[in-house]
Amino acid sequence: MDARGLVRSVRVVGAAQGLRAARAAWRGRRADARALPRVVRERARVPGEARGAEPEPGGGVVRFERSSLRVRVTAGGMVFCGWDGAGPEPSYALAGACPQADARAVLEPDKDGGWRVVSERVLVTVTRLGAVEVRTPGGVVLRRDLPPRWWEPVDGGAGARWVQRSEVPPDARFFGLGGRAPGPRLRGGPYRLWNAGPAPFGAGRGERSLTMPVLWVVADAGGHLVFHDNSWDGLVTLREGVEGAGSGHDRPGRCEVRMSGGPLRYWVLTGSPPRVMQGWRALTGAPAVPPRWALGHQHALWGAEGAEGVRRIVAGYAERGLPLRAVHLGVGHHRRRRGFTVDPGRFPDLPSLASALRGSGVRLVSVVEPAVRAEAGEAVYEDGRAEDVFVRDARGVPVRGLGWAGEAVYPDFTDPRVRKWWGGLYAERLEQGFAGFCHDMNDPVSFALLGEPTLPRSARHCLESRGGDHREAHNVYALAMARAGFEGLRGLRPRERPFLLSRSGWAGLQRYGGTWTDQAETGWEGLRASLAQVIGLGLCGVPYCGPDVGGAPGAPRPSPELYLRWFQLSAYLPLFRTHGGPGGGRREPWEFGPEVLEHARAALRERERLLPYFATLARLAQRSGAPCVRPLWWGAPKDRALRECEDAFLLGDALLVAPVLEPGVARRAVRLPRGRWYDAVTGEMYEGPGQVVVEAPLSRIPVLVRAGAVLPVAGADGGTELEVWAPPRGRTGGGVVAVDAGDGWGRGELERFSVRMLGREAVVAREGTGEVGYPVRVRGIRS
Repeated sequence: MDARGLVRSVRVVGAAQGLRAARAAWRGRRADARALPRVVRERARVPGEARGAEPEPGGGVVRFERSSLRVRVTAGGMVFCGWDGAGPEPSYALAGACPQADARAVLEPDKDGGWRVVSERVLVTVTRLGAVEVRTPGGVVLRRDLPPRWWEPVDGGAGARWVQRSEVPPDARFFGLGGRAPGPRLRGGPYRLWNAGPAPFGAGRGERSLTMPVLWVVADAGGHLVFHDNSWDGLVTLREGVEGAGSGHDRPGRCEVRMSGGPLRYWVLTGSPPRVMQGWRALTGAPAVPPRWALGHQHALWGAEGAEGVRRIVAGYAERGLPLRAVHLGVGHHRRRRGFTVDPGRFPDLPSLASALRGSGVRLVSVVEPAVRAEAGEAVYEDGRAEDVFVRDARGVPVRGLGWAGEAVYPDFTDPRVRKWWGGLYAERLEQGFAGFCHDMNDPVSFALLGEPTLPRSARHCLESRGGDHREAHNVYALAMARAGFEGLRGLRPRERPFLLSRSGWAGLQRYGGTWTDQAETGWEGLRASLAQVIGLGLCGVPYCGPDVGGAPGAPRPSPELYLRWFQLSAYLPLFRTHGGPGGGRREPWEFGPEVLEHARAALRERERLLPYFATLARLAQRSGAPCVRPLWWGAPKDRALRECEDAFLLGDALLVAPVLEPGVARRAVRLPRGRWYDAVTGEMYEGPGQVVVEAPLSRIPVLVRAGAVLPVAGADGGTELEVWAPPRGRTGGGVVAVDAGDGWGRGELERFSVRMLGREAVVAREGTGEVGYPVRVRGIRS
């Protein structure tokens, strides 16, 4: 942090809090110096030569001079590799038990003293010196992992760090890692794997509050996803390859993964993007389906506005004809910023307010933070101390940090007993009338003027009874907190699906809810970064996400044009939220002038019209793992032009959204995948693949519809109807409609429809019965 950032931080929280932050930083450094292993001489180690192998179901264990490698192919074609005896479990990422091994996969000797595992869907070869190649069944190399290297203490202590270098095809492009800016394509350079979001005393612009060691590699030879199941602090360094002019002149792409400790184990999933995401869903769990109301527009407040301020803002939306489904209340609604409390002065009767708002179709959402004010008499603190739930240091003393409420302690969510205790606290929030929850500052954050704004690395955690410290627990802390909240809410309200957002998290977060992007600055760069993160998070398995319109609440106020373009983009993202707060000014649409208000109203109405489509995409994501927001190459990963395109995206299979990401734009170029596309407003027809120039007036952003699409939309009466876009002659099309199962746990029926042209008439039929059952509106038929 530079001097300017230090001054800004102290101004945000006050000089007294700044002094406490300095003291918290000093305590953390002292604890680490006392408890963490000292830097000692290290000895490098490599596997050495292969000495033999032991077959197992799905593969086997290859023994080397100084290490061993377990290779397993699952029944779904996923590949697991674990060095030094590492197995797939225990793992915070996996949903349930490890996938069943492929009984037909065979470990057999390979040439030059190596070994290979042959299966129907993938071929894995292990060389004599420990390089691992993952190939297609036809033998095409998708990735080559070079022999790893460890650095171990000479005295034999624990905690070896390691590095693994890999080679991929020279034309490969990288995506993922939890969503990074400026992406979604990840350029060459280092990417840290350490959750560190923008807080008043936070890290730099390159940090992200939600990181995942999940990397996509997309190339002509085929695509794959690689997941290093290790939650320690790490660094991924990427370098794109170069294709030479002739044979032998190609330079492969390279990926280097460095971890400060923990097991060297990873999964590789191969195939088409839909197949990879289906496997990722099977491995890490199905995405939670948000309640229907959570697919509409939401507005977040600091909370200090009080009950009258909330009523005024909700009335402002209603008076201007702007649909609103939820209001989020931040720490300002708490009593002196203490969690699980309400300020009686600002909110004298919060349950009545929540009930009145729900009657008008608006839910209340509460912020929840892990920091618990460490003060005698505070109910949560006293109860937690009695139950012994807080993170302790190496001496057994609860670790003290600094949160919004002042000096704080932190629950250890890696302990099942603590998760159950924490989940019970949400009963108070439900009694206050809240319908959803937003986990914030859960990286976890402990303000510090110097060093990292989190708990000391020496802090002790349960880690499901295995024991360990914060070096291993940090990245999964928010994931475990999300689990605690989700399971607690399921027990408290068993007939309702929980609505839960988490700022931070790790692989598998989708099982419990969604997230929002953490762009820290306003500006057109922040707008582009928010889109990149949404696409990247979707590829990592988290489909329900979106940015705060206009940038983070503490960022400078955006210009009217930037706000509108951000608003228009967000109307086509799963989480659609505006957010006002201290330092950033008001963010309601009418605060930016009558022209912005008019165009924002149009975007909101279109979002309401598309709610049945968003509900369908959420159900499809739960069943298949496919993200709602997809890169343009999703259906054609071998199309290099689509792999390079970063300024547009697919919303499901039917819509192509091309947001305006620069100022002063009235027309823009759009890269089209193969097929026929229609302008959703004008009906003009375009043929892909190729690039076209379309109108992008201030009133809207370009949205194109795939020919043959059957879109479920909301009709004038509020019921669902089908918007059908005519397929080319001789072709057919189709679509899916998720039948509304309410906000409970019903599986939700999916109805499939087909469309074909019969002369100049589009014939729509429901799969199985032939009867449509919905009003149909056909578009795209030329006169």
